[in-house]
Amino acid sequence: MPPATRRPSDARAAAQPDADGAQAGVSVDLLVGGMTCASCAARVERKLGKLDGVTATVNYATERARVTAPEGTDVATLVAAVESAGYTAREKQPEGPQVVVEEDDALAPLRRRVLVSAVLTVPVVALAMVPAWQLPGWQWISLVLALPVVAWGGWPFHRAAAVNLRHGAATMDTLVSLGTLAALLWSLYALVLGSAGEIGMTHSFTWFAGDADGSGSIYLEAAAGVTTFVLAGRYLEGRSRRRAGAALRALLESGAKDVAVRRRVDDAVTEVRVPVEELAVGDLFVVRPGEKVAADGVVVDGASAVDVSALTGEPVPAEVGPGDAVPGGGVNAGGRLVVRAEKVGADTQLAQVAALVERAQEGKAQVQRLADRVSGVFVPVVVGIAVATLAGWVLLGGGWAAAATAAVAVLIIACPCALGLATPTALMVGTGRGASMGVVVRGPEVLEATRRVDVVVLDKTGTVTTGRMALVDVVPAAGEGRDDVLRTAGALEAASEHPVARAVASAAGDGLPEVVGFASWDGLGVEGSVEGRAVVVGRPRLLAERGLDLPPDLVAARADAEATGRTVVAVGWDGAARGLLVVADTVKPTSADAVRQLRELGLRPVLVTGDHEAAARAVAAEVGVDEVVAGVLPAGKVDVVRRLQEQGHVVAVVGDGVNDAAALAQADLGLAIGTGTDVAVEASDLTLVRGDLRSAADAVRLSRATLRTIRGNLVWAFAYNVAAIPLAAAGLLTPMVAGAAMALSSVFVVTNSLRLRRFRSRSGAVG
Repeated sequence: MPPATRRPSDARAAAQPDADGAQAGVSVDLLVGGMTCASCAARVERKLGKLDGVTATVNYATERARVTAPEGTDVATLVAAVESAGYTAREKQPEGPQVVVEEDDALAPLRRRVLVSAVLTVPVVALAMVPAWQLPGWQWISLVLALPVVAWGGWPFHRAAAVNLRHGAATMDTLVSLGTLAALLWSLYALVLGSAGEIGMTHSFTWFAGDADGSGSIYLEAAAGVTTFVLAGRYLEGRSRRRAGAALRALLESGAKDVAVRRRVDDAVTEVRVPVEELAVGDLFVVRPGEKVAADGVVVDGASAVDVSALTGEPVPAEVGPGDAVPGGGVNAGGRLVVRAEKVGADTQLAQVAALVERAQEGKAQVQRLADRVSGVFVPVVVGIAVATLAGWVLLGGGWAAAATAAVAVLIIACPCALGLATPTALMVGTGRGASMGVVVRGPEVLEATRRVDVVVLDKTGTVTTGRMALVDVVPAAGEGRDDVLRTAGALEAASEHPVARAVASAAGDGLPEVVGFASWDGLGVEGSVEGRAVVVGRPRLLAERGLDLPPDLVAARADAEATGRTVVAVGWDGAARGLLVVADTVKPTSADAVRQLRELGLRPVLVTGDHEAAARAVAAEVGVDEVVAGVLPAGKVDVVRRLQEQGHVVAVVGDGVNDAAALAQADLGLAIGTGTDVAVEASDLTLVRGDLRSAADAVRLSRATLRTIRGNLVWAFAYNVAAIPLAAAGLLTPMVAGAAMALSSVFVVTNSLRLRRFRSRSGAVG
């Protein structure tokens, strides 16, 4: 099976010439640490963008930066730029896609901080909400419990805010730090200098900032509650983000960890088990039943069935034998195989699929770029609104306590986290789900293209059909037996390597008689002696030259078959034509259902092929396509696509061959059958790892579902901030309620994205 994706480069990609022939530079992948919201990502982008000739795309959800820099740029310069913005950075190493650190390791410190803060916060909130529990001195107990929550629990926010301040920037951490510290400092003021510290003082919990009553009010429950809510929200967000990447991790982890390599030691061949990283191209390795294939290779000995569902989604194991290709990551379900490694490490099909999925997850759609621009200026605007809220309440006579409460609520509820997570999380889940079904999305912009497509151009050979010749009919002459005609012809054709001959021999089965005096005539056919009979198999012209003319009934059958574009092979012996064998490129059994599904998606199918009209019409009729363009060269396919585009259509092309590459590139959306050629895959936007055309409908459905999720997330994120900030400024929300709402908004966006994991294929793919 050929690779289903274009080969991934090292982390630092080779320079590529642009349209003018100049060098476009190199691409570098950086792992960025310390980002806490979309504003952080925007800030890193701006810092990198200030370097001469450097452009960058930073993804908050995946914590990756894709940087394009001039040839010769030192990676240390890029890292220094990121660090100057207050974040950490390192180059992603070129060993292929990197598995995300497991949740238990990466999130353990944050989980511990959440748990301790929650234990301390619960009594603080309970005492503030239930006046009956406010024993004498309860406010001082609350202070003792709240101080470590705000100081230690909220330290990540305060530290990040200080770093940002030092660099003249403001992020979500700035909002949380300012809000919680303001609530704590006001409470300290009220306790020490106001009347709130008096033993016996009580006050009831309020949902509204406008109910605050001066220096007797304390907001320790808000300071501790907001800190805990935000910490909990960040932990849930982090856990959900890692769940969103679970499909990619499963794909990466499906590869073998070690391998039994055949090595010659002291003139004897032995098996040595080594880590898979030590496997080299050309090595022979053994795959026992139940083991994973360690690398892409070719079977040199043995026969078995290999389960490749982790890579292609195909539920039925593929039968393989000597000479057959097997992909790395497949599971040997049967006998012992000896495989010669052809591609190892990052060159394997599994690694390439995973790298492309990872690359797609790191990209940004146009809708997300708008969100990033908004979030980049959002925090300073919110700080301004908070200051205006504070001043407005004081000037209108609301009192400093109510003014401070409203201002703190504005700072907290305005966090742009949900805005920054809206697109990346949906992309991560959608592309990961696609990978598990054998649909590889090359980039986020592809999702937007699927929404607008209204015409799908289908290649015939290898896409709608199997691309392999098969026997479809046997027409015996009067008085002859069908099985005898096929068995005799099959014995002779088994000695030939011609595709038509292989189709006949395969249909004839095993146990065929021996052939004596075999001879092959290029372009005409074969002849030889079978069970004492001089048999001729080939074009009717060859039989005529041997004096074996077709009788009228076979002449009519030949005409009927050739009228539908099928190939006719004549069979004769002992001075007479004995029958016809009809061979054709057969339609895949799933193609008709695929066309029906494409129509249900609102797509108009058009069959375009280089084959002649009769064959094309026959295939189109069988699968339910009304429009056919036949007899076109590769350039003609491009012309068909371009003409449809000029008519105002948005065109998708599904193909698998070299002759489809130009059309795939010209199309608004190119879908390559992954069992086809590398050049077709290179030119496509979506790769269908399986050979099932129904995967094209799955790909469009999944892409549209992902885009709908992204848009829904963005609508929610924008609407949340638009509605919540005025409510907080008007004193209708306390800081603690605001903190809970802010944290839940981020969790909502991520949870909404995770619904894509329930997407189901209609093509029988597993995953």
